[in-house]
Amino acid sequence: MAGTERTGLFAVLHASSVLEGRVEARLSDVGLSLAKLAALHHLTAAGESLPLGQLADRLACVKSNVTQLVDRLEADGLVNRTGDPNDRRSRLAVLTDAGRFAYTQGSQIKMQAERELFGVLTAEETDKLHELLGKLQR
Repeated sequence: MAGTERTGLFAVLHASSVLEGRVEARLSDVGLSLAKLAALHHLTAAGESLPLGQLADRLACVKSNVTQLVDRLEADGLVNRTGDPNDRRSRLAVLTDAGRFAYTQGSQIKMQAERELFGVLTAEETDKLHELLGKLQR
């Protein structure tokens, strides 16, 4: 059994955990996490603001989780909440200058981590990895 402990599901989960931990550690140096970076990414891509419900949809999580995430981003000065001029019942998460700067820093850290982590693979291996991961996600 010892030789099969790291096969299949456990191998994928372990690799994912190791890689996530490495990236999270680097992002924490600038006060970010993968969740915060993902939220800042979606806000940037959307033109710097989104209703909280749409942000939840884009992050593929429930609105209560986004509310807590936006609470943390707001406490860090990376976003502000404002009323949605198009829907009085909705609140917008709006990127601040500090949020734009943090997103730039976090994106650079993420790209550097990707280069380091995947730099050990050949182009062919990287393509195969993407193919296999896509297959698993389906």
